[in-house]
Amino acid sequence: MTEFDPEKFGEKYVYYFEELEAAYSSAYQQLHGQYDSQVLKAIDRQVLSESEPVYEGDGEFAVELPEDVEDRVGAVSDHDQFETVLERLTEEIERELRRTFGFE
Repeated sequence: MTEFDPEKFGEKYVYYFEELEAAYSSAYQQLHGQYDSQVLKAIDRQVLSESEPVYEGDGEFAVELPEDVEDRVGAVSDHDQFETVLERLTEEIERELRRTFGFE
């Protein structure tokens, strides 16, 4: 567990890059095999690579997604699992961040 300092989270890529990378990777691995891999990969590579983890306070994190999510993944956004995978993946990242920083 990494000691968390909310003040340092403003410069998260300087102080917490490895932890952020591990949280995103762990969330992806947890969903791998549960959903269509094409959808999961597209969201991971085209959407989450441009997302922004945010500390909201009181041990809560959020993942802010880019505005043009559907444009980024193209036809994959029409897949019946797209919304579910996107939601589950962001929830898992937020949970992993809470766990990593000792809030769970």
